[in-house]
Amino acid sequence: MHRETEKISNELAAVCGLYCAACSWFIAAAEDPERLKRLAAQRNWPVEESRCRGCRSEKRLPYCGTCTMSACAARRGIEFCGECEEYPCEDLKRFQAAMPHRIEIWANLGRIGTVGWRQWLEEIRENYACPQCGTINSAYDVTCRGCGKEPSCPYVAAHRQAIEEYLKKR
Repeated sequence: MHRETEKISNELAAVCGLYCAACSWFIAAAEDPERLKRLAAQRNWPVEESRCRGCRSEKRLPYCGTCTMSACAARRGIEFCGECEEYPCEDLKRFQAAMPHRIEIWANLGRIGTVGWRQWLEEIRENYACPQCGTINSAYDVTCRGCGKEPSCPYVAAHRQAIEEYLKKR
C-alpha cells in the first residue's frame, strides 16, 4: 500500500477530484525547497504560507484555503463534488476548464464514486508516476523530476499539447 492510502483520512483526494500529491506546490513543499521558493515568489506569498499538505489538511495554500468547492461540499455534507445533486455545477465546470492539470477531474470523480477514494488513490498515483523511476510528477513536469525521462508520466503523455500550450502563455 502506498503511503498516501495508509493515512486514515482522505487529505490527498481533493473535493473536486484532483490528486494533491501530484500538485506542483505539494511536491515543492514535501521535496524541493528551491522549487517552493520559486513558486512562492511568483505569487508573492511567504514560503511558510506556500506549504501545502493536501486539500483536506490543516495546512493548505492560500488559494486552496478559500476554495469554493470545498466550502460548498462542507455545507452540503458531501465528501466529493460528484456526490452533489447539482453535479457538475457551473463553478466546477469553469474550474475544470481553466488549467490543464484539471482535465481529468470528471473521470476522477466518476472513479471515486465507483471504487471509493482509497482505491482511487492507489490507482491515480500511477497516472503521475514516471514509468522509468516511479517519481511522482505534476502535470507541469514535462520531464521527470527524478530521471529526466520525457514524458514524465502517463498524465503528461496524454495531455502534453494542452500542457505545453498553457505553459507558453505563462
